[in-house]
Amino acid sequence: MTPLGKHLSRTVKDLTRKAVTGALADAGLQAHQIEAALFSNTRQPMLEGQNAVRGEIALSPLGIEGIKIVNVENACASGSSAVALGAAMIRAGEAETVLVVGAEKMVFPDRTEQVMAAFRGGTDIERIEETASAMAALGASLIPADAPDAPRSFFMDIYAGIARAHMEAFGTTREQLAMAAAKNHTHAAENPNAQYRTPFTPENVLADKPVIWPLTRAMCAPVSDGAAALILQSTGAAKGNKRAVKLAGTGWTTARARAVDDWDGHLGKRAADLAYEAAGLGAADMHVAEVHDATSFAEILQIENLGLCPRGEGGPFTASGATARGGRIPVNAGGGLIAKGHPVGATGIIQIVETCRQLRGEAGSMQVEGARAGVCENGGGFLGIEEAVTLVTVLTR
Repeated sequence: MTPLGKHLSRTVKDLTRKAVTGALADAGLQAHQIEAALFSNTRQPMLEGQNAVRGEIALSPLGIEGIKIVNVENACASGSSAVALGAAMIRAGEAETVLVVGAEKMVFPDRTEQVMAAFRGGTDIERIEETASAMAALGASLIPADAPDAPRSFFMDIYAGIARAHMEAFGTTREQLAMAAAKNHTHAAENPNAQYRTPFTPENVLADKPVIWPLTRAMCAPVSDGAAALILQSTGAAKGNKRAVKLAGTGWTTARARAVDDWDGHLGKRAADLAYEAAGLGAADMHVAEVHDATSFAEILQIENLGLCPRGEGGPFTASGATARGGRIPVNAGGGLIAKGHPVGATGIIQIVETCRQLRGEAGSMQVEGARAGVCENGGGFLGIEEAVTLVTVLTR
């Protein structure tokens, strides 16, 4: 993977080249050995005008051509969707060796409105006002009368509303949101690829610039450029590779109508249940987790959905230190989206790459000792009162 952050002088092709050459070197393979490729990207059509054949164009200069190439777009879950589709191709006998790439250019200082419009496109654009009103009403009584806010992605309004609903339902506190954020910023200080590498205390997080109550800037994922790639192989093709990590199970589902207080009906839990069943494992078997912390509240919600702690106890569980490196179940050991970065099309792949490093014992100062099984949760878009799509991936060694 590439370092994440602002790559103003680098193109999607440049980022793709770095990620792919790194993945090939890691696997000990050459470009001509790739039989199929999945290319995950969400922003190039709107921000650069490159449509339809993004993968073919980005991969051709690397000699990856004359094969099956599929372009994948599924909001922030595009990367994990590409991995799941690549695995399905192998199971179907379409290929033995599949390249999965996610590359995203999101930082365009002269195109701020287009960048924000791209986020709005991740929900039902015909119901934007209805969705905004519904989110504003959630936990509205908790919002201080003088609470400031700032220009932001529409998704921050969504996460803030659901966070307030969780606070009302379970007593989750703003301080616990800050603890989750501070933990991830501190983890990222050890990650050479992270966008932000400054350790934060919970007090630093609470004192940061307000975004929308209860969220501050340090609780929210930044806009990021970056890329990541990995290679999937059949059991036969990977035979003899002592560093191989097994994709043990995937759960993939989409939003459905439910009541706001039906927390156990959340698609994150439904996807987790499917993934654990496919893997023949449970939450108690996991040693590390990567979750889609577009905000620090999202981490608190998703560790509940993954069964890493009981429903409603994500805040206290985080405050106890259980999700820190050295805790009971380290979560986002490399900094998560809020500190490591969130290049949308690459994010799900980055989560899996980082988990593979943990399971191989190759995570350096971020290593979780004894990690042999990990779970990744990657959600995208918004529909109704939850993400439009979520994938949960279980990996083992």
